Amino acid sequence: MATLPSQEVLKEPRARKPWYKVLYIQVLIAVGIGIVLGFFFPNTGKSLKPLGDAFVHLIKMIIAPIIFCTIVHGIASTGDKRKFGRVSLKTFVYFEIVSTLALLIGLAVVLYFQPGAGFNIDPATLDPKLSQKYVAEAKHMGVVDFLLNLIPDSFFSPFSSGNLLQTLLIATLVGVSLSLIGEAGKPVLRAIDILATVFFSIMKIIVYVAPIGALGAMAFTVGSYGIGSLNKLLLLMGTFYVTAALFVVLVLGSIAWLSGFSIFRFLAYIKEELLLVLGTSSSETALPGMIHKMEKLGCSQQTVGLVIPLGYSFNLDGTNIYMTLASIFLAQATNTHLDAWQIATLLVVSMLSSKGASGVTGAGFITLAATLAVVPTVPIQSLALLVGIDRFMSECRAITNMIGNGVATVAISRWENEISPAELRLHMSEDHSFKG
Repeated sequence: MATLPSQEVLKEPRARKPWYKVLYIQVLIAVGIGIVLGFFFPNTGKSLKPLGDAFVHLIKMIIAPIIFCTIVHGIASTGDKRKFGRVSLKTFVYFEIVSTLALLIGLAVVLYFQPGAGFNIDPATLDPKLSQKYVAEAKHMGVVDFLLNLIPDSFFSPFSSGNLLQTLLIATLVGVSLSLIGEAGKPVLRAIDILATVFFSIMKIIVYVAPIGALGAMAFTVGSYGIGSLNKLLLLMGTFYVTAALFVVLVLGSIAWLSGFSIFRFLAYIKEELLLVLGTSSSETALPGMIHKMEKLGCSQQTVGLVIPLGYSFNLDGTNIYMTLASIFLAQATNTHLDAWQIATLLVVSMLSSKGASGVTGAGFITLAATLAVVPTVPIQSLALLVGIDRFMSECRAITNMIGNGVATVAISRWENEISPAELRLHMSEDHSFKG
């Protein structure tokens, strides 16, 4: 059976490179330079925003084609429809259980530590214009709109819009169709494999400019918002970061342990992707690299192609933690009392509204606006309190989301007996980055 080019690119052994040529070290240095520039020369930091935007756009340009080729190859080359259905069911059950845990953990932490207590904010004194654009976008995130958005306007529109769920739908239809027509579809499948070679080679070129993109994005963030502007909101940020870290270590770490691998070794394995997300505040920038590395671990193309794209809409652990933390924080800050029923309603609405956040810039903040619009007890104008720190919160959301989807992919692959714990440990000790 043919292998997808992501498994062939960089297959030849490499000699160890000097430390300054290693991608994750370059990105780490770039992030540090960006922080220094943004802090001491804020105007210069703001002017570097196009560098980060350009890198994110380059990554988004290649995501949909890579997802399409990965899924089509995984479905059409195996022809195992029962496995596809079985993996799909396991994936959705896993996502709902872990996402619910993330919501509950966020709720427990914010109720216990009460970071918003004592703010005594009068919502009438807040500028509603600061949050109006997020509220406007949130109005288009209803259940019906979300379902209709699954269907693209044309076959090629997902490749221009970058909508992952629409790409997943088209790729699934194409993969199933190719497997149904059998031999007649083999030339098309070979052509798709050749295209995949091209797309992964493009990705290999793009990662060379990752440090420049990370520098520009981080310089802009610090230059625009600065540490001094965070004020008392630092407590909310600290609570969120600590909660997300505990979720990764305890919840995802337990899942990893049950699946036969260490969460810390896994984090070391995806360190390049973690730093890319940290620098750009977007988990999408790491998506091609995650697909590449999950396949290198031994996860099947079918499992990777299904779990990773779906996870970007249905397994947003970081976003779910943020949802309950931020909404209850705003209630505490505005002295808004919520009874048990209102809190339960908030949890349910948060779970549903987070599913519609795929492909939306600032999705976590917009999802929060959608939740508060449905549960109007918390003044929606209080969102203005969080506008200034959302960029910093977005980094933690994106990193947690990406780690969660990576662990989900490996765990489901283990449950499908695609790889053993010994093989996982072996592959995690190897360097499978695009630019080693």
